Amino acid sequence: MRHLLSIADLEREDIERILSSAAFFADVADRPIKKVPSFRGRLVINLFYEASTRTRSSFELAAKRLSTDVLNVVSSGSSVEKGESLHDTVSTLSAYGPDAIVIRSPHAGAPALVAGWSGAGVVNAGDGKHQHPTQALLDVYVLRERLGDLDGRSIWIVGDVLHSRVARSCAQAFRKLGAEVTFAGPPTLVPNELAALGCEVRHTLDDIGDADVIYALRLQHERMSEAFLPSLAEYTANYQINSRRLKVRQLLMHPGPVNRGVELSGEVIDAPQSLIIQQVRAGIVVRMAVLVEVLTGSHAADPAVQRMTPEPQLA
Repeated sequence: MRHLLSIADLEREDIERILSSAAFFADVADRPIKKVPSFRGRLVINLFYEASTRTRSSFELAAKRLSTDVLNVVSSGSSVEKGESLHDTVSTLSAYGPDAIVIRSPHAGAPALVAGWSGAGVVNAGDGKHQHPTQALLDVYVLRERLGDLDGRSIWIVGDVLHSRVARSCAQAFRKLGAEVTFAGPPTLVPNELAALGCEVRHTLDDIGDADVIYALRLQHERMSEAFLPSLAEYTANYQINSRRLKVRQLLMHPGPVNRGVELSGEVIDAPQSLIIQQVRAGIVVRMAVLVEVLTGSHAADPAVQRMTPEPQLA
């Protein structure tokens, strides 16, 4: 795999291979020494134009555990604040000879542009409202660990779907693995045209008790330039996942960060069926697997890389 720009670019077999590789690295993570020497001397650049805790830190840890050199670049404090364009920033960083560039941008399509400007493999760490493929892959990994196959499972994605790159990527990944996906939320945040993604659209939570998994989304106020909700109190009353709505048999997910008391009540965040912490832990091993795919795609003929890459075990 040369780049990872979108879940739409992956077949089910590709997802299975990445998940198998992630499981291999999860075993490595249980060892006293968590590093593998697979990519010593390779350079991974993390280029983040938006704030991030989980994605940025897990990509940094993933790259370091593969023994790569890591360069972190954020827009704050860089020449971006002086008006440098994305093209010029990428040209400058490409002079360092990176093997992979991980980019997060507020602009949809930015990772695809970087892939055309640089010889490095590119991983999309989130671009506007478009895609967040590694989040979807880690979510699939966590669910497979708990449920096994996703074929026929019912997954409800609740909240601000309109502004969510996570919702789009997850819906694609869940459906590729056979799950049935429902989007639910107010009409302003879950418009009917989202059914074009192959998902059912609901504007109430009346039947959410039938779901196997509830995936709550954060209200993304930073992307809202209009009044999408009458009031926060009304949204909370109608769409918050709380102990009244979350059944004991259901699993709960959230990509973070959580607005406590808004999309989730405090008691369900820490409930036994909450997988939020497992999602954070899975981010490292899944992103290790993705970096392996991209780095080996850049150097497919390198026998040293071939020796160090785990054999895929398809489920």
